[in-house]
Amino acid sequence: MECDGMNSVPEGVLQHILSTLNNARDVAACACVCRSWRDCVPFLQALFFSRNAFDASAVGADEAIGRMVAAATRLRELTIYCRFSIGSLPAWLATRSDSLRVLELRMDAAADKPADGGLGCIPLATGLEELRLWGVSLMTAPAWGRLERLRVLEIVGSSLQDSAVTDALAACPYLTDLSLLGCDCSGEVSIELSLLQRCRLDFLAGGNCSLSLSAPRVESLEVQGFSWITLQGGHSLRRLSIAKSMGRVYKVSTGKLPDLEYLSMRGVQWSWAAISSVLQCASEVKHLVMKIEFSGDFDVLQPFPEVDLVEFFNCHTKLRKFEIHGAMFAALCQKNSLKNLDSRFYIPSLEEVLITVRSPLNAEQKLNTLESLMKYSVKLRSMVIRISQMKNCHDVADDFFEEICKFKHINYKKVRIE
Repeated sequence: MECDGMNSVPEGVLQHILSTLNNARDVAACACVCRSWRDCVPFLQALFFSRNAFDASAVGADEAIGRMVAAATRLRELTIYCRFSIGSLPAWLATRSDSLRVLELRMDAAADKPADGGLGCIPLATGLEELRLWGVSLMTAPAWGRLERLRVLEIVGSSLQDSAVTDALAACPYLTDLSLLGCDCSGEVSIELSLLQRCRLDFLAGGNCSLSLSAPRVESLEVQGFSWITLQGGHSLRRLSIAKSMGRVYKVSTGKLPDLEYLSMRGVQWSWAAISSVLQCASEVKHLVMKIEFSGDFDVLQPFPEVDLVEFFNCHTKLRKFEIHGAMFAALCQKNSLKNLDSRFYIPSLEEVLITVRSPLNAEQKLNTLESLMKYSVKLRSMVIRISQMKNCHDVADDFFEEICKFKHINYKKVRIE
């Protein structure tokens, strides 16, 4: 029997296969094959217009996008990365207002940029559940009214005004996922979302920017670029990451975090009060990452104060994995850090330790601390010692590294040097 290829495929199967296409170029190519293939366009679930969807010299891109959007009567997802006219966007959204659920736009590729940033037409998509915007300028609050169905909002690489952010989020009261990534903003950002579960805020501000977040259901929170952070209602928080690559972190207020499993604290300089506050509130944490270079409240960079090893682990009895950068490790290796060690002490839950050592200074205390961690951690399975950017290159550093190697040899089943 001869096979007619795709002509022998039942119509329903053909519709299903072609409805899985989303790249606009592929859709256009298939629609040109025959009428039966073109008749499958209304069943498309998603359309993706890439940056190179149209030639650079091509004209009529808006018309082509409009025709495809109008033809895809069941369209749920629309993504436009290519150059387009914001003036045409309202018509596209109104055409698919009932079916459209996911919208992603590169606003920096828009040919025209109205004063309101082109966001005023977003409410025309009445069933919208997910909105992702690239390169938008949000200097004034968009006239959104209330986006009752919106659950996911992501804004990437944008210039934001703090008051505009607050007002825009107030129009999305039922968000469960919020991401503001690579955004340029300063001042005070205030967010109050009762249903928010996952939140990522990555701000580029090199100066002082504050965050006030009220989200009683938040489970995952990542913040970057803030000097003052206040979290209200973080009792459900399981993952918390706080970082600031430029400037200082002065204050972090979270309240008790009873369900916290993962905590990451990163930055060049934090005030010791901020560090202590977070560690105290996160007493139940299971995975802790400490990568802060210095403490100090002002311009003077200061080392961490002495941290008592026994007191620290007695306050964090559920800690299973501990990643310690140089400053925190040095604080655990001071003269009196091990003074409270005795035969009754043990570290009950620690299984993995990663320690970054950057200086051979105080070598004897550092070795004693490593030995104590090995001795008193009853469940320890792995200790990784990472020698990084050792600044002292004379005999002291060589002797210290030799002692580390001896320690590894004695505990070869658990210790590894990187």
